[in-house]
Amino acid sequence: MIDRWRQFCLHRLPRPSTGYCFIFPRPFSASHTLQAKKKKMPPKKAPAAEKKVLLGRPSNNLKIGIVGLPNVGKSSFFNVLSDTGLLTFHTATINPEEARIPVPDARFDWLCDLYKPASRVPAFLTCIDIAGLTAGASTGAGLGNAFLSHVRAVDGIFQVVRAFDDAEVIHVEGDVDPLRDMEIIQTELRLKDIEWVEKHLDGLKRTGRSLGNNSLADKAKKEEIATVEKIYKALTVDGKDVRKCEWNNKEIEVVNGLTLLTAKPITYLVNLSEKDYIRKKNKWLAKIKGWIDTHNPGDPLIPFSVSLEERLAQLPDDERTEAQKEPGAQSALGKITQAGYSSLDLIRYFTCGPDEVRAWTIRKGTKAPQAAGVIHSDFENKFVCGEIMTYEDLKEHGSEAAVKAAGKLRQQGKPYEMVDGDIAYWKSG
Repeated sequence: MIDRWRQFCLHRLPRPSTGYCFIFPRPFSASHTLQAKKKKMPPKKAPAAEKKVLLGRPSNNLKIGIVGLPNVGKSSFFNVLSDTGLLTFHTATINPEEARIPVPDARFDWLCDLYKPASRVPAFLTCIDIAGLTAGASTGAGLGNAFLSHVRAVDGIFQVVRAFDDAEVIHVEGDVDPLRDMEIIQTELRLKDIEWVEKHLDGLKRTGRSLGNNSLADKAKKEEIATVEKIYKALTVDGKDVRKCEWNNKEIEVVNGLTLLTAKPITYLVNLSEKDYIRKKNKWLAKIKGWIDTHNPGDPLIPFSVSLEERLAQLPDDERTEAQKEPGAQSALGKITQAGYSSLDLIRYFTCGPDEVRAWTIRKGTKAPQAAGVIHSDFENKFVCGEIMTYEDLKEHGSEAAVKAAGKLRQQGKPYEMVDGDIAYWKSG
């Protein structure tokens, strides 16, 4: 059929001398249809992974509490950490004390050397000295209820564990046994959480008897009840601290609303004698590490010596620097402060100039507008963009102009998630 059609058209065509040119389309074929059908649509983009909600208060102003049994060195540690110059002669703390501790950061020091600013403001960690807990605190023994309310008010815990012998400092339990002490603290925190969750669950169930299945609010309330039951089971049946369980984002929101004691991150600080700390040997250290690995795997452990820190604190700056050159005699305060800061999921970004170099504390996952809002709410409300460079790029190239010339100065908008060590200049309307 197609050949006949071609012959008909050729018979009707004018001669080539007329100057016309005829272009014939390719004959229609069913194979073209099949080829078209075989073409695949581009694959759909995979849905973005859901951003994990962090345990704890959604705030940049977080606090860490110093917790432990009486006479383990908590208040002495607080004093040397906060550089108060005070020595505690084994007196009991009743009311919590608060101090803002500068967080050491080599990046901040380098930026100050580069810009030589008139003002230097590092990042700070807020520490609270909480009175000693004792067995039975969860049932109100002694001042247990008040002490545990102070623990509830902080966002993370430095748990001081005593691993030194001293006849002049009598242990509240009679003898030194760090494993027993850690069991006491964990038990008291967990028992208080169980009591708190039981009351909350009873209240939810009383109001939940009339819940239906159609309302979104009723369904949300039923999900909350199921989550609180899951928390209760983790504490009682599974014997786990809340922070060591797996939770989805909706469940984390419920956990955060309960402000549970065992949901708070813990950094274990083992207080050694100066002699043991310098020689890095102590009969309890391996056992303490084993206990943490069994009961709370992943929690950090930092050995230190309050007696060494007190001795160093009384020396002039030059003598202190010289004293720390001795093998094993380095202060652990900077390491402890940084560990506490990191345990709260805190990071910092910098603003730099000849007037001021400053580190601004934010939580991991903070977007650019909210990071700008830490400086002033107008920067967040009227946010336009941020000019961002990394600390590594500035150190590599040596100046802002060189970073810009290398194409490493980026303009970032509202979706940008801040990275620890970013150097930012904000633009607002």
